[in-house]
Amino acid sequence: MRDDVRDETSSTLRTADWYRTATRWTQLTLAEDDPVKFDPQQWIDIFRETRSNATCLSAGGYIAYYPSKVPLHYVSKFMDGNDPFGELVDGARDLGMHVMARVDPHAIHQDAADAHPEWVAVDAEGNPRRHWAFPDVWVTCAYGDYNSKFMPEVVKELVRDYDIDAVFANRWQGHGICYCDSCKSKFHTATGLDLPRTTSVEDKTWRAWSAWRRDVLTRMVIDWDVAVKEIRPHASFIPNMGGASLMEFDLDLIKKHCPFLVVDHQGRHGAEPVWMAGRNGKRMRATFRDRPAILITSVGPEEPVHRWKDSVNTPAETEAWIVNGAMHGMLPWFTKFNGVVPDTRWIAPVADGFKLHETIESTLADTTPATEIAILDAATTLRHWDFSGRREAEADELGFYHALVEAGLPFEFVSDQAMTPEMLDRFKLLILPNAVCLTDAQCSMIEEWVGRGGSLLVAGASSTEDGDANPRDQLGLGKALGVKMTGKPRGPVKNTYVALNGDHPISKGFEGTTRIIGGTRLMAVEPTGDAEQPFLYVPDFPDLPMEEVYPREDPKGAAVVARETAAGGRTVHIPWNVGGTFWHVLAGDHQRLIENAVRWALKSEPAVEVTGPAVIDVAAREGEGVTAVMLTNLTNPMMMKGPIRQSYPVENQVIRARLPAGKSGATARLLVSGGEAPVTVEGETAHITVPSIDLAEVVRIDWS
Repeated sequence: MRDDVRDETSSTLRTADWYRTATRWTQLTLAEDDPVKFDPQQWIDIFRETRSNATCLSAGGYIAYYPSKVPLHYVSKFMDGNDPFGELVDGARDLGMHVMARVDPHAIHQDAADAHPEWVAVDAEGNPRRHWAFPDVWVTCAYGDYNSKFMPEVVKELVRDYDIDAVFANRWQGHGICYCDSCKSKFHTATGLDLPRTTSVEDKTWRAWSAWRRDVLTRMVIDWDVAVKEIRPHASFIPNMGGASLMEFDLDLIKKHCPFLVVDHQGRHGAEPVWMAGRNGKRMRATFRDRPAILITSVGPEEPVHRWKDSVNTPAETEAWIVNGAMHGMLPWFTKFNGVVPDTRWIAPVADGFKLHETIESTLADTTPATEIAILDAATTLRHWDFSGRREAEADELGFYHALVEAGLPFEFVSDQAMTPEMLDRFKLLILPNAVCLTDAQCSMIEEWVGRGGSLLVAGASSTEDGDANPRDQLGLGKALGVKMTGKPRGPVKNTYVALNGDHPISKGFEGTTRIIGGTRLMAVEPTGDAEQPFLYVPDFPDLPMEEVYPREDPKGAAVVARETAAGGRTVHIPWNVGGTFWHVLAGDHQRLIENAVRWALKSEPAVEVTGPAVIDVAAREGEGVTAVMLTNLTNPMMMKGPIRQSYPVENQVIRARLPAGKSGATARLLVSGGEAPVTVEGETAHITVPSIDLAEVVRIDWS
């Protein structure tokens, strides 16, 4: 028995608040032959070594790992009369851990398909869908009877027969449009339309299908949760949310039925920075500020094209992903596919990452995120996009995110579908990298906030369309920005530039040039009142033949508009895709432009910032008489492309933190490395020097 874990969890075991002490998770996803190959005791030892206080275990759906009696519920052919799921549940409970059963309803075997062909998804040509990776089985329709009638029986059996706290569903949301007769009929009844044949955001039928799917999935969450609670009132159904910032669901109903959120972003792939882990935490808080959120980390590499699911990543990569998520408030969860452990190199980095979380857990509990800067999470725009195209739709936001990380500035997200006046009033500056679709009500709320003194930085084609993606004649935020749209967004274009225009803080730091790279999607605007134009467009000119590559006209037309508002704030409008261009090209001039615009719009020195020769992902939190500055060291040749081989320590990073009202001094403790950090106070600012940061450090500043 692990007394330390039992002490942590004893007050909430088998209560409605059980999830509040479920803060470090082990997930084991079994392979079909595991019942005769794996060692359950080895996994109980791993629970101990990683200091996990909760576990998610393979139970049923595609394959049952317990002796299920639900008709057509396929039971592993290697079971041989035993009950691996039950054995693991008992072992975890003996350690005082919380337990969640994992189900996966995305595929079925031949006997179920023969008995219920309506359970099988259908492609656009009318063919039942065989599984893309294992053609012996069939992909299920997520929107019909399989999930609404069959799977609730599996869920009820698990909750009735086993000592568990929740049922967790993976791959339950479907795989694109299903063209089965049931979906055709239900969609037509709900909308009067036939199923869409494209996933284009411009297709109104596709947008209608996205809304219909959102409604179906939300009701499914409710139905499964009701089925759980009817048998075990303290328990819940927990859907795997992905990294979609909850944009696919009815938020009021999710709030009622999901006490915590699980994000299935298991690691980096392609050119993703490590800060992607922590970004998930900010996006969850953007919708539900105080709800616990969990980040799943795979112990193997995450590459969608090249898949090695039963593999092991480099230790430094695994630990960095866990730690960056934890530094931004995500509860750590690791997942291992296959109960057999031929390669044990993942265990130590998981244990180290979990230990760091345990070290900072009390500080996270005693503080809340506190920043002056917020990026708008543009759910109203992104939910119109198919999942496969959503990352490109997020490019502008990703560019702004990376620019602020490079600037050493902490910031949060605000979801446009959950924002309130009170939420906006917590921030001095709101950034809209490319919130194309905004409702009239959302525009009015932001405009009123600017009228109360808030500062606004808007880029790209933000507010050019309403909430249903219908084009507007004028910008929805035009009045707040003091600009008028004189030309519709256009692009992609090549070989564009913007020219410096006069002396303004936004155009500082570009010595030696009169122009910088422009964007690929441009919009024409002009100020409607007194405003400065720190940058002008250089009118388009050809990029070939090379002899024709020269400008024909002098710079004209506002490429950046900056103004002071009557309420005491500032607004900046950049009517081109500076964020997306920076994300794709990583030109230093664009980082400088974004940082300059942010610092000018703030009007004062940031409350917290970090300077030094390094790339540090910064988070700031506040509690009673305390500020916690969370630092993840991203200075690494593998920062943008994993896997990380090792961390590279950096030295002498300086935190500048504004003294709270009534305070004149401070002490600073280093929670990860231990010891004190030197503090000097100059005027209203404390300067804290962090001597060295390996992967991460948390600086706890106690004000006096």
